[in-house]
Amino acid sequence: MRAADYTTAGDGVFKHLREEIDGIMARDPAARSRLEVAVCYPGFHAIVLHRLARRARDAGWHLTARLVSQIARSLTGIEIHPGATIGRRFFIDHGMGVVIGETAEIGDDVMLYHGVTLGGTSLDPGKRHPTLGDGVIVGAGAKILGAVTIGRGARIGANAVVVADVPADTAVVGIPAKPVTPRDRAETRKFMPYGTPCGEIPDPVARALTGLLDQVTALQARVGELEAANPPSAAALLPRSTPTPLEAVASHPVGMQEAQGEPR
Repeated sequence: MRAADYTTAGDGVFKHLREEIDGIMARDPAARSRLEVAVCYPGFHAIVLHRLARRARDAGWHLTARLVSQIARSLTGIEIHPGATIGRRFFIDHGMGVVIGETAEIGDDVMLYHGVTLGGTSLDPGKRHPTLGDGVIVGAGAKILGAVTIGRGARIGANAVVVADVPADTAVVGIPAKPVTPRDRAETRKFMPYGTPCGEIPDPVARALTGLLDQVTALQARVGELEAANPPSAAALLPRSTPTPLEAVASHPVGMQEAQGEPR
């Protein structure tokens, strides 16, 4: 079942509530029971109300849909536009401050942390918001802006600002977000808390500087080899009997003053 069908099917709004709760429990070790998730988790409340708002919108009740979404925002601190398309087992951890725009598309098994924005950067009608593939994790405070595509299994680090497409199974961090490679690439495909590699990872800036230093060292070694192969002649090592014009001016302060326009 596609995400759009899942949100609008006649019995799809509540048919998979147990699946939604199980998905939350699988990704949150703090969850003790299904009842606790159903009663106490704002992310779960927000997605249930979004299913209702989306169905009202698809039925043509646009004002009702917006009212439901605003009620959800007041109750949970999570703002999801009724037009957003959201897949199965969607989990918003903590939830406060999450904003999901109208044309956002979210796949299955996606996880967002608090403070995430899926925003638009255009006033033109049509696709303006991000598309998130299956299994994406977006860390706290991250901003994904524009009609960009986040590939399946990608990880968006906390407080990253993403303004370009992200390939599948790639972790990105920073402003603007840049790919980082954990020492074990297989780790990227596993659960990554807050979408941020927490182990020892190379700093992209430090890696670039290290590369420049390596090039400078190689060039210095090459220059040394060339000088050893072609030593300067004895004549070049002897002092010059005739000073250069610059040396002549420097050795006569008076002449330097005249050159600068000062009277003798």
